[in-house]
Parts: sequence; C-alpha cells; structure tokens
Amino acid sequence: MVPGCHRPRPFPVSADTRIRRLWYLPGGGRSLGGVTQPTTTRRPPARPAATPTAARAGSLSTLGLLTVLLGTALPQLDFFIVNVALPTIDRDLDAGPALLELVVAGYGVGYAVLLVLGGRLGDTFGRRRLFVVGLAGFGLTSLACGLAPNAWSLVAARVAQAATAALMAPQTLATIQATMTGERRARALSVFGAAAGLAMVSGQILGGLLVWADLAGTGWRLVFLVNVPVVVVGLWLARRLPETRSPRPASVDVPGTLLLAAALLALLLPLTEGRATGWPLWTWVSLAVAPAAAVAFYVVERRAERSGTRVPLLPPSLLRLVGMRRALPPLALCVGGFCGFLFATAVAFQDGLAFSPVRAGLTLAPYATAFLVASLLGPRLAGRHGGRRLVATGAAVQAVGIGALALTVWAGWPELGFLALAPGLLVSGFGQGLQMPTLMRLVLTDVPAERAGVAGGVLTTASQSGGALGVALLGALFLALVDSAGMGDALAMTLGAQLAAALAVLALSTRLPNG
Repeated sequence: MVPGCHRPRPFPVSADTRIRRLWYLPGGGRSLGGVTQPTTTRRPPARPAATPTAARAGSLSTLGLLTVLLGTALPQLDFFIVNVALPTIDRDLDAGPALLELVVAGYGVGYAVLLVLGGRLGDTFGRRRLFVVGLAGFGLTSLACGLAPNAWSLVAARVAQAATAALMAPQTLATIQATMTGERRARALSVFGAAAGLAMVSGQILGGLLVWADLAGTGWRLVFLVNVPVVVVGLWLARRLPETRSPRPASVDVPGTLLLAAALLALLLPLTEGRATGWPLWTWVSLAVAPAAAVAFYVVERRAERSGTRVPLLPPSLLRLVGMRRALPPLALCVGGFCGFLFATAVAFQDGLAFSPVRAGLTLAPYATAFLVASLLGPRLAGRHGGRRLVATGAAVQAVGIGALALTVWAGWPELGFLALAPGLLVSGFGQGLQMPTLMRLVLTDVPAERAGVAGGVLTTASQSGGALGVALLGALFLALVDSAGMGDALAMTLGAQLAAALAVLALSTRLPNG
C-alpha cells in the first residue's frame, strides 16, 4: 500500500453501471481512492469486429484484383460491344430504329438506376457474395441475349443483364477500398480506371472482330455468348476473394431507392429514346419531372440522415467529401464526351467511310493503345506531380488531339484511312488515359472504408449517367447535323463539342484535390 492511500471499498458486483461510471472517467483516467490515475492497461471490453478478418488491409492479391476487375470490365464492355453489331441485329431480327435504341438504352438506363442499390446491398450482405451473384446472373442473362428469338426478348434480356451488372459492379471498388491501403490502393484504383476505359474502347474493337468472325453462323449473337466462358472462369477465381461488408450494415432505403430510380429514368429514358420515337409528349413530360424527382430525392435523404430514422441510400454527407464534391463533375464530363465520341465514330466510320465493322473497330486501336500506356504511367506521374496537375495535363493533351482529329476530318473527308486518323486518335487517347483513372481515384480519395460500397455505386452511377448523357446529347447533335451538313462536317462539329467538354474539364481541374 502507498502511504496516505487506502484501498477503495468494493462495490457489489451487480452495480455495473456505477462501476463503469466511477472506474472509467470521460477523460480516459480512473478513480483510485478519489485520485484520478491514468489508465494504461484496463480498457472497456472491445466490441467484436463486424468486418471479417479476411478484409484486413492488403489481403487482396494481384489475382484477386484481376478477378474483381471483371466487375467493371464486363459491364462496360457489354455496353459498347453491341454498337457495331446493331446493323446486323436489325437485319436479323427486323428490329427497327426504336427497338435498336432500346437494346442500348435498356441496358444503360437499367444499369445506371440500380448501381447505388447494388453498392448498398454489398455493404449489407457481403461484397464477395453480391459479386458472385451478379457475375453468375450476368452470365445467364448474356446467354439469354445470345439466344433471343426476337427483338423484344433481346430488349428484356438486356434489361435483366443490366440489373445483374449493377449487383456486380459496385463490389469492385468497395472491395479495393476495404482491403487495400496507401500506395497499393492508389495503384489499384488507377488500374480500375484503366480497366473501365479500356473496356469501353476495346468493346467496339472486339465487337467488330466477333461479328466479322461469324463463328458457326452465330453472327451478332457471339458478342453476348462470349461472356459465358469468361463468367465461368471468373466464378472459379472468385472462390478465393475476401468477404467484406460494412461494420454498420443497414436495411434498404425504399423511399430513396424509388426516388433515385424515378429521377434517373425520367432523365435518361427520354434522352436515349426521344430521337428514335420522334420526341412524343411523354418524353417532354418525363424531362420536366426529372428535376423535381431529383430535388425530392435529396430532401428525403437529407431528412433521413439528420433524423437518424433510417440510413439513406445516398447519404448527403458523402457528397460533402472534397473528392466526391470536386471530382465527380469533371469525371461525368470526361466520360460523357468519351462515350459520345465512341458512338459518333462508330456510325461515321461505317456509314460515312463505308468501313466494315472490323475495320471500324480496328481504326480505334491507336486510341486504345495510347489510353493503356497513359493509364500505366498515370500512378507514377501522379506521385511526382499530383493528381490535379495530371488531370489538367490530360485534358490539355486530349483537347489538342481532338482538335487535330476534327481538322483532319473536316479537310480530308471522305478520303480518310487508318494512317490519316491515327495521329489525332493517338494523342486524344493518351490525354483521356491520363484523366479518367486519375479522376476516379480522386473521387474516392477520402471515402471511409465503411462507405466503400455506396461510394463505388455513386462513382459508377455518375460515370454511367454521364456516358448515357454523352451518347444521347452528342449522338443527337451528330445525327441532326448529318441531314443538314453531311456526315463529315457532322462528325467534325461533334468533335468540336467534345473539345468543349475537354476544355471544361481543364477549367474544373483547378479545384481538384492534389492527391
């Protein structure tokens, strides 16, 4: 015994609350005979961790990373692979313009609408589990697309395919966020962005090759059937993925889910279907409803987060993070211009320059190659110069490449071949490859691990919505100009609109975090 001190009177064991109140003080010390002593070894019992031990930082291997990247590559690939197959689908199924638009729009809109919900379900029920369910469903619905007997069954199968893709895709980013830290996470996020961009470009190249190959008379059906063996391999590899989930799982936010779906459908569906259907009254009504639905969604989500009555589907506080707030708008612009560019060139190369599907696809090879090289260099350059400067440099380089390509098209149409188009495609592809992966990484730079699933859903939704808007707006501009100005001038002016989007990204890059 220390002189001058006495042993504290023991409390009855049942007085648990009183023991905690007197033994553990708010300041981190404990009371001993009326004297506060610093606590060194005694701690309150730790709550059991909700996240499985497999989710420890660094537990995702290189093979595991490649496996989860299927979750972003396959959905993006399938959005673009069908572009060059549309003429063949039209001839085979007698689809017509409106149904052909639905083959593309049904997938794109369904995918965008369900992505945030897919991220929340992964947070709650386990990201590996949702990845496997989504991947298996994607394989089955791809088979249904490849075997579709008519145009309407193909549209239905494409919508179902979009739903399974939305279950799978958000788990990629969430798994990376939950299982990696530091430099490994930064590199993995850069690889994620590279995989997404390459899937977009290579989708049209691969689509052209598969339609041209016409294995066993499958024609356009092969662009869907090729997914099946890839999915089988992916399911076998997914057995070793770590299982992670949010430490605070929440039930599905039904009001938020319905309002978000209404807002996105009201915006994207008329923009993608309006031109093919002649802009009937419902398209204008839908566009008028979209802003009101978006405002109602925000109000409901903010009220839910403030009151604590339920966990919102998309917590408004997530959008207050610096990366989310400042990097999402330039990312949507970047992806939107990219997707609109791919749509316009696919049509112009085949209908204007009379390229075959395979030649139209291979003409984009310089773009894809430059994109890959820039994506691989991006993490090292960002480490030296910062993400903000890298995005600005990429936007400037892309603007130069698009400008050169527009001048080439304007001056040389229709006597253009691979060599004439390659320089502009090469430069603009390099600039795009510097921007897109870096912007995706900056969006997630300060997202906590427990919100990884919903953050991945938000990022992918913003990208997909931006892509759908880019195809709708730039596609509508291009097709409207074709009738009045001709195919060559229409493509050149559409490239001018994409140039404006690249300059807007350059302006917005000054506000980006320099991560």
